Amino acid sequence: MEILSSPVAGVVVRHLVAEGDSVTTGQELAILESMKIQTPLTAPASGVVQRWLAIAGATVQKGYGLCEFVLQGENVSTTAADGKNIDHPALLELRERVALTQDASRTAAVSKRHVKGYRTARENLAALCDADSFVEYGQFAVAAQRQHRDLDELKRNTSGDGIVTGTAHLNGERAVVIVNDYSVLAATQGYFHHKKLDRALSLAQQQSLPVVMYTEGGGGRPGDTDVLTQFAGLNVPSFAQWAGLRGVVPRVAVNNGYCFAGNAALFGAADIRIATKTSWIGMAGPAMIEGGGLGSFLPTQIGPVESQTRNGVIDVVAENEAEATVLARKALSYFQRGVTDDGEGPDQEGIGEHLPVDRRFAYNVRQIIEQLCDSDSVLELKPNYGAATLTALVRIAGRPLGLIASNCKHLGGAIDSEAADKLADFIELCDQFNLPLVSLVDTPGFMVGPDSENEGAVRRMSRLFAAGAKARVPWAAIFLRRAYGLGAMALTGGSFARPVYAAAWPTGEFGAMGLEGAVKLGFRKQLEAVADPAERQALFDRLLAESYDKGKAIEAASYLEIDAVIEPEQTRDAIIAALF
Repeated sequence: MEILSSPVAGVVVRHLVAEGDSVTTGQELAILESMKIQTPLTAPASGVVQRWLAIAGATVQKGYGLCEFVLQGENVSTTAADGKNIDHPALLELRERVALTQDASRTAAVSKRHVKGYRTARENLAALCDADSFVEYGQFAVAAQRQHRDLDELKRNTSGDGIVTGTAHLNGERAVVIVNDYSVLAATQGYFHHKKLDRALSLAQQQSLPVVMYTEGGGGRPGDTDVLTQFAGLNVPSFAQWAGLRGVVPRVAVNNGYCFAGNAALFGAADIRIATKTSWIGMAGPAMIEGGGLGSFLPTQIGPVESQTRNGVIDVVAENEAEATVLARKALSYFQRGVTDDGEGPDQEGIGEHLPVDRRFAYNVRQIIEQLCDSDSVLELKPNYGAATLTALVRIAGRPLGLIASNCKHLGGAIDSEAADKLADFIELCDQFNLPLVSLVDTPGFMVGPDSENEGAVRRMSRLFAAGAKARVPWAAIFLRRAYGLGAMALTGGSFARPVYAAAWPTGEFGAMGLEGAVKLGFRKQLEAVADPAERQALFDRLLAESYDKGKAIEAASYLEIDAVIEPEQTRDAIIAALF
């Protein structure tokens, strides 16, 4: 015989068996209550309750003997009779609720996405995050519509209130992840949707975590009838929080499908904006446009990807969500200091041969960039906007950099207003996140003429000087060919003295303005004095040749306008030495 003691200090609520009763292993014998929590006394093995030592209603201390117990079997731990732990009902309820948020329980919604060739939110999430690293926040939210919809129906059909949020590892480093779920109420922004978004952005701010956001969705949502403390729903902090992260943490936005109103505002405010070819992005959707009396339009008529690429809204176009997700991880990696690669680059031999022998001919500067940078490391941004210049995130020797380059295939490389805006934005981005800059210069200067002035050239081009002057990151300039006037200065941060290293290829040529224009302007009277057209052209050619000789790179170096003249094959090593 042994004495069974009280497992807690408390009151004996009731006996469940009588004296003399036989019991089995794990059977409850009595109930005790302590601090409003009830605890059973269980049989350690099969046996007989010989005598109760504490009556019902008695107050006992922990360890106080409750009953005399005669063992009839081996003393074992307290488990169910079959030896298996029994899941608590609350645990079963949790598992059922989790299942409702997963794709396996939402077959109709999943099928609808797949029929369109799209992924689900959780499929994008799984592809984006490092394996088993996602920690979800707000998983059990539903739309704030309990007043007019059944709760079980809300659980089934408004899972997460149209947004999945949490933290994860991307490329091995922590980040905040936000994925709008278009299969739930078209990913419109309801009350709890905003609260989840705000919580995620607060985490990014507090812990200095980068953010990747999938923005597909229809904007603000009417009909959240449970919310009685708002009038127009305009006092949400989401947009200010998101915009306030500019320059604080990197923000990458990814879009596929329809992205209107508030969702478009979030997309447009990101640092890097990636969209699939099946994207339509606009600050208002069809209903809002029609409600404003501006006509009836299909969603596919509003902000198609072709338009938003030309006007600079989209940085990178992806074939589909799979490619967009790969690009999002790649884009983020340039800002993650712990992410490195082997830094292998192509052989630099022959890099100068991309330039034509005739200085008047155009060439493909992207070929130079690809050979200069580490293999598969170039991510060009806004290729179809401000096309006279290129902007790209790249790696050289494994280190992330920002690279800008003249593109003589568009406007001869002259910097127009769009190119100036594009460059200023990119310089500011690189400066905010401490990415060194490299300029590959071949420009006749700023674009001129009445059409250029009508585009606000004075204001927009001057902003480029401001961005360069404010930047504090190290900067290296390589003059491939032409470096004329204010435009060339703007490509080097506002002055040839701004870069930590300014070097030219032997093909470099320098001047206050394009040589042809300089000769025509500077020698106008001499040229006009020659009556014969052939003789005049011969004089012009001779004066142009003389100007070209005077403006050669080696002459500029001799006057200390630049730091050096280097062979093209030395460019990569020169950049590494200057910046790292």
